Amino acid sequence: MSENKRAGGALSVFKGASASTVTIFIIFALLCVILSIAQPAFLEPNNLLSTARAFSAYAIAGLGVSMVIMTGGIDISVGAIYGLAATIAALAIKGGVPTELSLILGFLTGLGCGLVNGCLVVYCKLPPMIATLGTQQIFRGICYITTRGYPISGLGEKFLWLGQGYFLGVPIAIYAMLVIVVLFAIFRNQTVTGRRIFAMGGNAEATRISGINIKRLYLLCYMLSGLTAAFAGIMNASKLGVSQPTAGNGFEMDAIASVVIGGSSLSGGEGTVIGTIIGAAIIGVLRNALVLLKVDSYFQTLIIGSVIIVAVSIDQLRKSRS
Repeated sequence: MSENKRAGGALSVFKGASASTVTIFIIFALLCVILSIAQPAFLEPNNLLSTARAFSAYAIAGLGVSMVIMTGGIDISVGAIYGLAATIAALAIKGGVPTELSLILGFLTGLGCGLVNGCLVVYCKLPPMIATLGTQQIFRGICYITTRGYPISGLGEKFLWLGQGYFLGVPIAIYAMLVIVVLFAIFRNQTVTGRRIFAMGGNAEATRISGINIKRLYLLCYMLSGLTAAFAGIMNASKLGVSQPTAGNGFEMDAIASVVIGGSSLSGGEGTVIGTIIGAAIIGVLRNALVLLKVDSYFQTLIIGSVIIVAVSIDQLRKSRS
């Protein structure tokens, strides 16, 4: 492979970066500067690594959700998939299934849930919000039924490695996020299928008329959303050392917010990988800032929600003016 091709693959994460992405990055940089002045402890290496590990789950799930949002759809079941995949993996481990196979079962659970969502949207013609709202309740109900509402612990050292392990002083979760970022960047920017999904988000009918099977593309997007949600959920259970049936409650809002703050349009056809990562980083830094500044936990959700609305409103105003 030539040097130019290797360079192109390495830089594909930044391909398609728009003025919106630059704006979001400036907001993120200003947020970090203000926080470092208000609370110098923010810049401590351990805190930075802890913050990055915390928002890696939002980033990973956000990348999957961004594929659905790019098509003009939405997936609000990712929080329930997040919890269900970890529950299935944990139950398999407790049942004597090898850890590696248990993890695969968890990932397949995410793929299966995504496929169900896709089929409801594509073949049953349900609006994405209604379809995923219904499956959100179904998937969460399965979590409660299979666990009777009790957490699952004692999952073994192998399982804990993904969420608690370190390599060269950096959490394994951060490496996992970086690998998935590169894979998604290559898929979205360097493959025919990725470019077709982008085109479908801009004009699904024109894409269909051109001879492309858009039903398969829709199914693929929902399956990717389910898979990344499953990965994030398993990684979180590994970090905590326990799988809880309530895990992921509200997580879908952070994942979707990461995508929207990152510059993706809810009407589809717009968004970048790097934008989604910056959006996830903003969510992670905000949560870390509120903890460092000792803001009452009752106000944290309110503040984050307000910031999300302000950030998205600014971006929408910029788009309308342009």
